[in-house]
Amino acid sequence: MRIAAGPARPTRVRGGFRMIRAVLFDLDDTLFDHRHGARQALAAVRTGHDALIRLDPADFERRHAEILEVLHLRVLAKEIGLDEARRQRFRTLLQSAGVWDAAAVDRAAAAYRDCYIESWREVPGATALLRALAGRMRIGIVSNNLTREQQEKLRFCGFDTLVDAVVISEEAGASKPDPAIFRVALDRIGTSAAETIMVGDAWRTDIAGARAAGIRAIWFNPAGVPRPDPWDGVGEIRSLEPSEVFAAITAVEEQSA
Repeated sequence: MRIAAGPARPTRVRGGFRMIRAVLFDLDDTLFDHRHGARQALAAVRTGHDALIRLDPADFERRHAEILEVLHLRVLAKEIGLDEARRQRFRTLLQSAGVWDAAAVDRAAAAYRDCYIESWREVPGATALLRALAGRMRIGIVSNNLTREQQEKLRFCGFDTLVDAVVISEEAGASKPDPAIFRVALDRIGTSAAETIMVGDAWRTDIAGARAAGIRAIWFNPAGVPRPDPWDGVGEIRSLEPSEVFAAITAVEEQSA
């Protein structure tokens, strides 16, 4: 983890920004490419089961994401373990395709996990952006997940050496969009809400959650989908290209001036 050398000086001097002294990032599908890994892993599962290969890939991916979202909340609440949640996920998917074999469920869950890990990668441009920001402001990560898994992703991508603070819901005791987890992040990174900006891909958890904590936000929207809510004061970026991110930070500052 990168350790800041003493208190941050005004970012007008260090980075050209008037007020922003820190940026918080979501991890999955903002810096770490979870969607790519999940897509590759689902393809591996489908090719291993005749009943699944006949399904439309987009529908299969959508259904998987819906089930994952429900079970992931139970994992975060510690109602169920990660491995069992994965088995339940594929039990539901296979049964909906007419497969009731318990061994098939275990094979699908194992194949998904193995291929998912083999497909790990950063979102294009993530490392370059963190390096570009490192000399300008403090950097934090705020993520909803289990601590061990997220720390493994951070080490794999090398993000752990580029950030000043990491806040993961399991150890923080709160999950986005709860403002409490953002307050933990502010405390660890040493800035106020007014001096901080949040960048994330998930509108409900990252954007709405940050705003509820008094933190301005930038929505990472690489697919260019319509905004869920036409809020003013929320920036938007389509890539992690540093010039695009810096411009978005500046624009949000100017709107708030």
